[in-house]
Amino acid sequence: MNITKTLDAKGLACPMPIVRTKKAMDAINTGEVLEVQVTDKGALNDIPAWAKSGGHSIINQREEADVIIFHIQKA
Repeated sequence: MNITKTLDAKGLACPMPIVRTKKAMDAINTGEVLEVQVTDKGALNDIPAWAKSGGHSIINQREEADVIIFHIQKA
């Protein structure tokens, strides 16, 4: 998987991870992949719901230590 851009949203509380994710997604092209790193547990529900509402695809999601990592492909 080619990651186009990585967003470090660690330490941010809701709604900032979503706000920053949207801004980062606006800066990449259709089909490209954004890696989002968050520590806010609310993002486990928020990021997939946001991605689905925008037609984007979460192609990978994992947790390493206390960091949740999403790979989102832009629609």
